[in-house]
Amino acid sequence: MAPSIILASESMVRRRLLDQAGITYTAQSSGVDETPIKKSCQEQNLSASDTAERLAEAKAQSVSRLHPDALVIGADQMLDHEGRWFDKPTDIDNARRHLIALRGRTHHLVSATVVLEAGQCVWKHQETIDMKMRALSDTFIEDYLSQVGASAFISVGAYQLEGLGAQLFEDVDGDFFSILGLPLLPLLGFLRQREAIGA
Repeated sequence: MAPSIILASESMVRRRLLDQAGITYTAQSSGVDETPIKKSCQEQNLSASDTAERLAEAKAQSVSRLHPDALVIGADQMLDHEGRWFDKPTDIDNARRHLIALRGRTHHLVSATVVLEAGQCVWKHQETIDMKMRALSDTFIEDYLSQVGASAFISVGAYQLEGLGAQLFEDVDGDFFSILGLPLLPLLGFLRQREAIGA
């Protein structure tokens, strides 16, 4: 019997990626508090990529304990700009400050994904994407924020590349699916290998 698949996240974007790829799965929130994990990683001088992987694994681990027979997918992203880590904006003023800090510069979006089975990591993938933002005018930033509204708060950097956020960028070097939150093609390859989806 094919193992069941659980996404340890309630992210609508990640769910949409799996839905559109025709994957049968369930989604379950991990309930993991990211703040103490990030703080611990900073105290240990860990990189943004190591931190993203640790967060992804913590989320998957939380759900894997409850469903040891399933393949549990955990994922996380970190935005690193010149050594500063950006969290999701908490309000419009915070989103505005993020865009002002990032405009005209290249930041790094680290995407980490792991799959656990019975609490053990059986697959992982990590990618760092270079995101070059245009030199946005103050007027453009205000217009953008007024159009996207609260959706600016659901992802780091205050953007979703699959929507109006595409207009913020001059160049992107990396996998589009990973930017959205899951390295879909490598993940599908692993799931086929494990016979969790059809070959």
